[in-house]
Amino acid sequence: MGSSYSVRLPVFEGPLDLLLQLIEREQLDITKVALASVTDQYLEYLGHLPQRSLSELAEFLVIAAKLLQIKSEALLPSPPAREEGEEDPGDALARQLLLYRQFKQAAGQLESREQAGLRTYLRTVTEPALTPQLDLAGLGTEALLEAMQEALSAMGESSSLEDDVEPPKIAIREKIEAVVAALEKRDTVTFQEILSGATSRLDIVVSFLAVLQLITSNRVIARQERLFADISLSRGPDFLMAE
Repeated sequence: MGSSYSVRLPVFEGPLDLLLQLIEREQLDITKVALASVTDQYLEYLGHLPQRSLSELAEFLVIAAKLLQIKSEALLPSPPAREEGEEDPGDALARQLLLYRQFKQAAGQLESREQAGLRTYLRTVTEPALTPQLDLAGLGTEALLEAMQEALSAMGESSSLEDDVEPPKIAIREKIEAVVAALEKRDTVTFQEILSGATSRLDIVVSFLAVLQLITSNRVIARQERLFADISLSRGPDFLMAE
């Protein structure tokens, strides 16, 4: 995507809603190839993201990291080797997006029926209280995104398609195990320490996904003591719970 691209998008309900509209605007089928082609537009939108809660921001960042992994793998001369039972991230996200579109279409049909006054019922019970699954207290809204962008910038540009590229063997479960192992030895580990051993941009993206997955499952707590300070990771309430 060239530098002349200008973002003029409405406020979306969530990252899948944004991703779906980007693909539909380009008149593409929902495939991992299409996901790779709209990655730059998605990341451009993140730079203009309206004020949102920390949990909503984390959802956008998870999808952004997955898109970067999909696009990075699409540049390889051959698909990376995967362990038995490990799912292709592009296929998995495409299926998730297809399912989201089905639910969105069904919701639209139900809304039309409601507006027409068909089979309308009043709520007779209060909504159940939902327990928050993501605790990012003390962490700045842009800190996680900036940390990943800094790590990717330090890694430099990706290799040219003309270069010989060795397909990487990077599994997210291995990165999760590495973070857990580090926190078993120490009370806290910084996000930059987790990324210090990365050897490629794809390695950084997978490490970032691993940390986000541990945060969303309450196994790890992320904190930032002050603005621009490094992000520290510590054991969460479900740290010992295996996935």
